[in-house]
Amino acid sequence: MILLKDILYKVNINAVAGNTVTYVNDVHFDSRKVSLDDVFVAVPGTVVDGHDYITKAVEAGAIAVVCERLPEQLVNGITYVEVENAHKALAVMAANFYGNPSQNLKLIGVTGTNGKTTVTSLLSQLFTKAGYKTGLLSTVKVMVGSKEYPATHTTPDSMTINRYLKMMNDAGVEYCFMEVSSHGIHQERTMGLNFAGGVFTNLSHDHLDYHKTFAEYRDTKKRFFDELPKNAFALVNVDDKNGVVMLQNTKARKITYALKTYADYKAQILENQFTGLLLKVNDNEVWSRLIGSFNAYNLLAVYAVADLFELDKLEILKYISELESVGGRFQYFISDDKVTAIVDYAHTPDALKNVLETINAIRTGNETLITVVGCGGDRDKTKRPIMANIASTLSTKAIFTSDNPRTEDPNKIIEEMESGVEPQNFNKTLSIEDRKQAIKTACQFAQANDIILIAGKGHETYQEINGVRSDFDDMKVVKKLLTHIKK
Repeated sequence: MILLKDILYKVNINAVAGNTVTYVNDVHFDSRKVSLDDVFVAVPGTVVDGHDYITKAVEAGAIAVVCERLPEQLVNGITYVEVENAHKALAVMAANFYGNPSQNLKLIGVTGTNGKTTVTSLLSQLFTKAGYKTGLLSTVKVMVGSKEYPATHTTPDSMTINRYLKMMNDAGVEYCFMEVSSHGIHQERTMGLNFAGGVFTNLSHDHLDYHKTFAEYRDTKKRFFDELPKNAFALVNVDDKNGVVMLQNTKARKITYALKTYADYKAQILENQFTGLLLKVNDNEVWSRLIGSFNAYNLLAVYAVADLFELDKLEILKYISELESVGGRFQYFISDDKVTAIVDYAHTPDALKNVLETINAIRTGNETLITVVGCGGDRDKTKRPIMANIASTLSTKAIFTSDNPRTEDPNKIIEEMESGVEPQNFNKTLSIEDRKQAIKTACQFAQANDIILIAGKGHETYQEINGVRSDFDDMKVVKKLLTHIKK
């Protein structure tokens, strides 16, 4: 039990009706989870408004309600707190409720369109190898020391974030690496967290179904750096023109990294093969098992963060050479028939272009490159024709298929993709709605030394169609098909 006034510390309050010197049990923003002596925070959402569920929360036993608009009728014995912004209030309350756990560890936030999962996961690996207890909040999984928990969102809600951070405190975690999504920033989920540093990877076309314009998407990312404290660092990729934008108003220490332009941390690709990358990082060579120029950026960011925390430079390079790729990020295997199958999460135009350009830079040109790709339903529609154009231009053959159609008609999604294919590439494309059948067709086309890229879902182990999630793992499917078909 904790006093209501203590969890309201630093919340921007407009008015209070009732007593804040009262003990509360828990904090919820979902009325269905409320029980006796809990606080209910009425958060306005994109689909439903928490204010519509205040009565239900009180009936379930809530002793206090935090909201942006007070109900017309107040119930005796219930404390009502009117706040400026319920999202911000929830974030600050969550941090207070769990004892502000981010202050007891070094929390690093990584944001950008692509690379967040890889950078956070590699940092967690490296700092663990260096002997530190680490935490990870990523799209793929949550780690509290050596304990793994399933991830539900790129950036979880404020209560979930702080609960995990408190668990990290209890487990003796020193460093936590966290993906920070534009949704998470916009919905104030990172408010009240004490970041020791922030990393910007890159910015490209994504989430315009939510943010409406690219400028709004960029400025939302920028807010994360605007709000960093002056004792933190802001590490940005200045090969991306938006990197400089991220630094414009930050109070944090400004640090840059790049492959092509002048920066505090520089890297050069010496070799780029399917077996890995040979990099020159600030005048030292290092071999990595990771592949592609996009991973050169990811590894450079990881090196920079480790160096900023004053780990030994040669030790950092040693650990980088031992790092393993993240599941569903350029994850590949070579079949007995010498067909290379690559599974990658690339679900944005920029990510797909990066992966295909990496493959084309490595292959000799004698191999066929077959790309299987779809676009998610109920998401940004504007990127569909762009992704199809990229796939059909940079591949020998492109097969358009379902990703996670969700509530949309998968054939309509594929039609929207097809509209982006240029006339000279028509004969290079094929559309097969069923994802397994699309992958099977790619496997049947492939001969020795050919390459199959299956893009879009990466680490996901399900496919969502009309609200139903079915088991579907791209890597498992292609491995089984290649083994079966080629035998």
